[in-house]
Amino acid sequence: MPTLAPNSENTHHSQSKNPLHGITLETLLIELHAQYGWERLARKVDINCFKQDPSIKSCLKFLRKTPWAREKVETLYVQYKQARP
Repeated sequence: MPTLAPNSENTHHSQSKNPLHGITLETLLIELHAQYGWERLARKVDINCFKQDPSIKSCLKFLRKTPWAREKVETLYVQYKQARP
């Protein structure tokens, strides 16, 4: 049975439907911080990097190492973007 090579057109199509496609973690974190600030972010996503001496750099380091937290932040970002007109 032949193995099908990934179709770049299908890959592109599925990626274009991904709301995070082309958005870096740093970009979405900067946007969320600008929209909510650290205090509101900490209430929306209960992770210490938003509570204890937060900075973009320290949060990026934590989120890159912690998949469950990154997923929560990405979900918040998608919800934020969908709610905007």
